[in-house]
Amino acid sequence: MTRPARRRRTQRPTGKIAPQIITGARREIPTYDLISTEGLEQIEARSEQLLQQIGVRFVEDPEALRLFHDAGAEVQGDRVRFPPGLLQKALETAPKTFRQHARNPARTIDLGGKNVVFGPGYGMPFVSDLDGGRRYGTIRDFENLTKLVYMSPWLHHSGGTTCEPTDLPVNKRHLDMVYAHLKWSDKPFMGSVTAPERAEDSIEMARLAFRAEFVDQNCVIMANINMNSPLVFDYAMSGAIRTYAAANQCPVIVPFVLGGATAPVSMIAAVTQAYSEVLVGCALAQLVRPGSPVVFGNFVTTVDLKSGSPSFGTPESALASYVAGQLARRVGLPIRCSGAFTSSKVPDGQAMMESVTALHAAVLSGANFVLQSAGWLEGALTMSYEKLVMDADYLGAMHRFLGGLPLDDEAFAMDAFAEVGPGGHFFGCGHTMRNYETAFYDAELSDTQPFETWSEQGGPDSIRRANRKWKEDLQRYEAPSLDAAIDESLRDFMDRKKATLPDLWH
Repeated sequence: MTRPARRRRTQRPTGKIAPQIITGARREIPTYDLISTEGLEQIEARSEQLLQQIGVRFVEDPEALRLFHDAGAEVQGDRVRFPPGLLQKALETAPKTFRQHARNPARTIDLGGKNVVFGPGYGMPFVSDLDGGRRYGTIRDFENLTKLVYMSPWLHHSGGTTCEPTDLPVNKRHLDMVYAHLKWSDKPFMGSVTAPERAEDSIEMARLAFRAEFVDQNCVIMANINMNSPLVFDYAMSGAIRTYAAANQCPVIVPFVLGGATAPVSMIAAVTQAYSEVLVGCALAQLVRPGSPVVFGNFVTTVDLKSGSPSFGTPESALASYVAGQLARRVGLPIRCSGAFTSSKVPDGQAMMESVTALHAAVLSGANFVLQSAGWLEGALTMSYEKLVMDADYLGAMHRFLGGLPLDDEAFAMDAFAEVGPGGHFFGCGHTMRNYETAFYDAELSDTQPFETWSEQGGPDSIRRANRKWKEDLQRYEAPSLDAAIDESLRDFMDRKKATLPDLWH
């Protein structure tokens, strides 16, 4: 890197700025196929055996039972068993690629194919930062995190429950979260799944923001569906799947598979179970509304068999991601893998080692939607302000990695060899001067100064640099425009809904 580029990076911008618009990465590198075709066929055969002999329970959802019965499944009580081929037949109508529209059309994303979309952490009850420590999340934290995600060009999706706003009633907080995504960001976002009626509220707010006619024909909101592994869908989850699918919106079907706890300790058995659960959830969406978008979700990791605690960033979970990617491509669905996993309590060396292991596996597996790609700590219990911006900075490097190596004349730089000749240097040659600003990814939070300079500046470590970065981003944040009439209609909807419900705190 040349000195002008280094000076440019250390001179941080001041004042309000519009964040750069990047609507996704484009995969120009191959995916990694771990298992042979014969091995994948074994998984599919075992899955058919599992689904036909053991089946899946749908708890308190007679409509889901009816849909599967009418499609040809065997229903006994709340247990559904599936003949071979039934689920694959239902999935023939699912789109291989689809578009999720953003409130700002320039931020609309495409999912599937070679497209890769990064989103932040999801579902954490706690937040942490260097100043305030670990604490329960609040709606102010939720809004701050939404703004920080909006400010990062490397996060293309606003996510969903980036933290739980525990200062708001459980049965009402989904309204404030959806509003925050629509008010403080204009990136694509996710809605509530904790109850079918909350899913419907989320969709109705999307209709207010995008127009009902547009929403009926286009995906504008996604939903992260975690079934009760092993092999159970409760009404909250199956009802949310049906609600989103009926509205032509996208459920992301994600088993919560922990080898040794909610699945066998054998990773291939855990993968087979997860694959089976995904097929069932995705097929349910297609039975409700053929052709509606749906995403094949993957979440397979291990537990510490000494303590029972989930483990993240493990080699076993990385292997599972590779196989999940292969299976999703065979089914023909976009795939969601999770990214920056860690069990660490702080954004330290353990956190980044485990996160990079998990993120690289997601990227190389062929993931189209990488949720949980920034901010995750403590096995999904804590969303860290510092780790959010640290992970986002690394996602910038992933954009460069996914782009591969160009093979054009400028890349081969034969003119540079001719200009410099043997024994020279390339610092000031024409090719370097043409390309120095974009030649290498310039990690904003990494420090490459000499030790003496770094020491004179107080020796800040990466966590302190990240602490400064997120504070500066919030100071520079400026809300994207939102039509005043839409804003008023959203607020009116929230007020009317809240007035009809008592406050529930569990």
